[in-house]
Parts: sequence; structure tokens; C-alpha cells
Amino acid sequence: MSTDPPGFELPLRLFLGFRTMIDDLHAELSRQGHPDMRPMYGFVLQAIGQRGTTAADLGRTLGVSKQAAGKTIDNLERLGYIHRVTDPHDARRKTVRLTDRGVDCLTRSARIFEDLRARWAKTLGADRLRALESDLRQVTPANLFHLDVPGWFNGYQ
Repeated sequence: MSTDPPGFELPLRLFLGFRTMIDDLHAELSRQGHPDMRPMYGFVLQAIGQRGTTAADLGRTLGVSKQAAGKTIDNLERLGYIHRVTDPHDARRKTVRLTDRGVDCLTRSARIFEDLRARWAKTLGADRLRALESDLRQVTPANLFHLDVPGWFNGYQ
């Protein structure tokens, strides 16, 4: 008889680790002045990046419809994280860009993730955490910024 846990436990534990870290991130972001941030918004701000994007391109990157991307853009614009500007090459196109508040949120998120990683290292041991990260690199794609998770979760992919 095997003492290994059932196979379904591994993806659930990986997801719970992700969820725990993201929940801790958002609790700290709230304390630091970003109480309206949601996990989906983090994917959106990353996808917009420093260069900006259009609603159609954002939808493709996230794996969601242009309408879903547009609704999220509306919410983030209302919250002050992004703004729309007219494309200098095509007056019919609107480009979405991060505001200073959006950049601040991403900057704080990066620092908080460093703190969370340090907390995990303290709990697990630095060597064990590095080994875990190394092992995960071996079994996952090299592209860290696979931002289509929202669409994947919703069955668009």
C-alpha cells in the first residue's frame, strides 16, 4: 500500500500555495493604500505594462473577450490605476496606460512578493524553498508571465 498522497492533492496544494500568497499580497496592498485591488487586476496591470496596450490586445493576452477586457479597463480606470489615451498613429484607437497609482501598485506588489518569499524561506528553510523553486522550474514552462490564466479559468482557452 502506497503512503503517497492521492494524485489530485498536488495540484490543489500548488493552487492553495498560490492562493495563500496572493491573498497575503492583497491584504498587504490594502494596508498600503490599494484596498480595491483584486487578483485579476494584477494580471491586467502586468499585461498593460510600461508600453500600454489596447482593449483588443489586452483581451488576447489575458485570454478573455474584448468586452471582458473593456469592462475590466473601465473598473481600473474608475479606480485610478489606468487611463486611456488616443493612439498618436491612429486617432480611432485608444491605448490603455498605467497611471502613477498603477505603477505604485506594481512596485509595491514586487516588494511585497519579496517579503512573502522571505517569510516562506523562514518557514520552510531557505535551502528547501530554493529546491522547491528549482523543482518547479523543471516541471513548468519557462515563460513566467503566462497572463492568460483568467481566460483559462473561464474556459476561453
